[in-house]
Amino acid sequence: MKTKLLISLLSLGIILAPISGVFAQETFNPHYIISNNDMTDYTSMSMDDVFNFLKDKGSTLHTYIDPNARMITPQIILDSAWLYKISPRYILTLLQKEQSLVTDSTPSKGQLDWAAGYGCPDSGGCGEKYRGLANQIDWGAGSARYYLDNPNEFRYQTGQSYQIDGENVTMTNDATKALYIYTPHIHGNELFHDIWSDWFGLNGGYPDGSLLQNQADGGIWLIQGGTKRAFASKSAFASRYSFDKILSVPADELANYETGIPIKYSNYSLLETPASEIYLLDNDTLRRISSMEVFRVIGLNPEEVIDVEEKEISGYVLGEAITIESSYPTGGLLQDNTTGGVYYVENGKKHPIWSRELMQVYYSDFKLTPVSPEELEKYPTSDPAKLRDGELVKSKDKPEVYVISNGQRRPIADEKTFEGLGYKWANIITTTSKVLSLHPLGDELKIDK
Repeated sequence: MKTKLLISLLSLGIILAPISGVFAQETFNPHYIISNNDMTDYTSMSMDDVFNFLKDKGSTLHTYIDPNARMITPQIILDSAWLYKISPRYILTLLQKEQSLVTDSTPSKGQLDWAAGYGCPDSGGCGEKYRGLANQIDWGAGSARYYLDNPNEFRYQTGQSYQIDGENVTMTNDATKALYIYTPHIHGNELFHDIWSDWFGLNGGYPDGSLLQNQADGGIWLIQGGTKRAFASKSAFASRYSFDKILSVPADELANYETGIPIKYSNYSLLETPASEIYLLDNDTLRRISSMEVFRVIGLNPEEVIDVEEKEISGYVLGEAITIESSYPTGGLLQDNTTGGVYYVENGKKHPIWSRELMQVYYSDFKLTPVSPEELEKYPTSDPAKLRDGELVKSKDKPEVYVISNGQRRPIADEKTFEGLGYKWANIITTTSKVLSLHPLGDELKIDK
């Protein structure tokens, strides 16, 4: 097998770096930070584990005795973990994120007094009743448990989307929601993620956009936001993806991921709620059709409308409504009849297509319509068309191979990783460096198994 792989690499002109270690730190995904099990596995560390972890990190906490609780810190951490059924790993990460207490060998009294940052906002006005190391650990773990057990008392709800720091964030699971309740901004949660990922790793090794088929029962799942989402039908899958990009995996690999919202309907389905609102489904975005006049003008078929309950569409993001002014709500392909430039037009905006490869992969089923430059000027220019998550790609003039995940290009470390994840050489898209540059460089993808 090694010989065959090496020949494949050489014939494709692919060079992959030597492997070292396990999966690299995962790229931060604001919609999914850690799994529910990560947050609640209170048996994940023993007393000795916590003591040795703090000692190995050079923390004074491994022998520090809280003057009020009169207990050594590892014991305080374990007691809170078991009391609230919250992972001691979560508590350690929280202490590091808030006050760097796990790696600081000489913390100040202020760091110890406000160890978990609870009741002490950045704006000031810390509450005295929350002061003290043991107190902070108790409130830090206890608040996480309270957020999980009393979801209706808080603004953020699992499966819903919110504007946070100018970005649309979907609360993919309960643990992510709890982290945003505790720290309602993206930067703080990115810091938590990076610490956790560096120390404990994340469940599941396949990047977002991977299509995994269970070897036991044949079920197909999309890895998205750190969760696995089942395709409810072949049509739901075929309307979005190609079957030749499926990766066959054992059932225990899929067990590493929490189950997300299933993908029930085909892309561009028409869904009608009990309130008689009709929506066009565009991947995970619902676009309301503003009137029946619009429905008729854009040529939709009333026989294709599917009746749904409100709860069935609660996990989707609400997008821009489709009106009379909306051009090509399901997409169209236009070519400048003077320059030859090709654009994908959707919802009144045109996206330049910078390579033939993208045309072949994503737009081969669209009719190419030549139009004048004046006609194209009617559509504002938006971002160029990009590669989709899960794609394997390399440039024409460089040998490195990447997988696209969360819009980033993640270098694949070596043939061991390529083989171990079940990728196929035939699925590598060779395109221009200009197209690759549209995707920021992400963390290297590597495995050791």
